[in-house]
Amino acid sequence: MIRMNKLTDYGILVLTHFARDPSVSQTARDLALRTHVPLPTVSKILKDLQRSGLVVSHRGVKGGYSLARAPEEISVTEVVQAMEGPIALTECSGGVAGLCGLEPNCQVRGHWRTISAAIRGALDGVSLASLARPEALHRPPARGTPALARAT
Repeated sequence: MIRMNKLTDYGILVLTHFARDPSVSQTARDLALRTHVPLPTVSKILKDLQRSGLVVSHRGVKGGYSLARAPEEISVTEVVQAMEGPIALTECSGGVAGLCGLEPNCQVRGHWRTISAAIRGALDGVSLASLARPEALHRPPARGTPALARAT
């Protein structure tokens, strides 16, 4: 099963809360209450996101965290890479040579690179702004729905 880890999932959840009102600075405590993610976990996520440049911290009485850029400019790819590292389905598709002993004889290596690139491309096409919108806007049309009905 291909699956991102729970911290990445929670990180995306936390960031969508920022995206709903990007002008407001939010504390780790506020985010924990709103997302129902435990405070220590939110704090760890915010540190990782700050280190990667996706959020900035503000000190003082009205301190907290805010997005470093507009939510339309932050893709899911960036969040996943900030939390997990490069997106690659296999060791050899990450661009680092020598991680697999079968590499010199592998006939599918190039295909895995293509597949990993397709997944990165799909995640690049989803922004925090789109994740922050209600889910009904993102549902694909039901199977068998005529093309004309889907376009309206």
